[in-house]
Amino acid sequence: MSNSTGDKIKAGVNKAKGEVKDQIGNATNNRSLQAEGKKDKAKGAVQDKIADVKKHN
Repeated sequence: MSNSTGDKIKAGVNKAKGEVKDQIGNATNNRSLQAEGKKDKAKGAVQDKIADVKKHN
């Protein structure tokens, strides 16, 4: 598995984890959990971009 593939997998995991936290936080009106979810989704998005850059270099 190439390094960029591993980064893509990590990005997907963080995005999915973040979405779940965000939705649970939204459903339970837990702003802290929502914020954690948004942070995880953003982290995943950054990891995704890094993987794209690695792939094209």
